[in-house]
Amino acid sequence: MTKTQDSPDFLTATRDFYDTVAEDYAEHFANPLADKPLERALLAAFAEQVGPGAAVADLGCGPGAVTGHLAALGVDAFGLDLSAAMLAVARREHPGLRFEQGSMLDLPLPDGGLAGAVSWYSTIHTPDERLPELFAELYRVLAPGGRLLLAFQTGTEPRRLENPWGHPVTLDFRRRRPEDMVRLLTGAGFTLAFRTVREPDDTLGKGVAPVAQAFLGVVKPV
Repeated sequence: MTKTQDSPDFLTATRDFYDTVAEDYAEHFANPLADKPLERALLAAFAEQVGPGAAVADLGCGPGAVTGHLAALGVDAFGLDLSAAMLAVARREHPGLRFEQGSMLDLPLPDGGLAGAVSWYSTIHTPDERLPELFAELYRVLAPGGRLLLAFQTGTEPRRLENPWGHPVTLDFRRRRPEDMVRLLTGAGFTLAFRTVREPDDTLGKGVAPVAQAFLGVVKPV
């Protein structure tokens, strides 16, 4: 786990933000996949591709909803997050699963130890200049043939969220172009398997921003 005194400012800001809003966030996004059949289909395809019982990390797991969904699909899923408060919610809501505290930039995992990893909207607080380092770390922990599934909002301008649920915290949510993310991922050594963009939809319920959502699947070559 990255130590507090060694954390870059953006990691400290991200951790403090989610420690503050964890309970409200978990209540507001209690079932984030319920009205999203495309997202469920992509996660199901990912689970089938890595195989039953495969070791899979849900990186930036938050309250653990995606971790639990992956486990229900038959993989050996565990979650990792910066926020102790988010992890407390995840452990409470998913008592049979493993959750650890740590940074995606310094994963407490051995080289090649994972069959798969999911980054479900968890790269959105990482500055652009740190993405090559992050993707190199994800490449390191995946076994040859291992798969990485990323989700993020598309765009070029970040969204700044201030005072959510009345809490005195602020955080930037970065939106990115799929082609830029593909370039960085292939630069880290990954092979692109697919890219999917869901166009803006303002009918999907609370908490869903009406902007396009991107999903990338990449593979570490054998």
